[in-house]
Amino acid sequence: MTLRRLVLSSRLILTAGMVSLLAACSTTPKTETGAKITKVNPYWLADISEPIRAQDPSILHERNALLHGAISNDERTARQGNYFTIFWELADRQPVTVRLEYRQANSGLKVKTIEQEVTELKKHNVTKFSFIGEDYVTNGRVTSWRASLVRGKQTLADYKSYLWE
Repeated sequence: MTLRRLVLSSRLILTAGMVSLLAACSTTPKTETGAKITKVNPYWLADISEPIRAQDPSILHERNALLHGAISNDERTARQGNYFTIFWELADRQPVTVRLEYRQANSGLKVKTIEQEVTELKKHNVTKFSFIGEDYVTNGRVTSWRASLVRGKQTLADYKSYLWE
């Protein structure tokens, strides 16, 4: 294979990879219900004993914010786990339930659900969930998830991880 062909095939593979990555990261469009989950920010606070070396101080911000106020090693260890921040919008101002369905590493294919009802809505809303402490130690880290906006039995919008079925 000539050098030129090798360069062209490498560019083609790189372009295909970038297109698939962008498609996987795209947001869910607004549905006819006027609901949209714009972003889900999962964060895994793992080994707190290992320092993070980064030139940009903003990289350390989320970890430092989650560990803020934890003095002893026991308090810091108790905060290890998974944190999810869900950013969402809703056209009407009617109450809605934010649901997070998830699977954890040590619980196999069992789907667990956690919900939070939101009654005071704004134009842009944020809901946070955390899986820390005994739940994290026993069942392990969250491996796949799906966030949904639900009203009654109707799902208004959803956003899921790549590994969700």
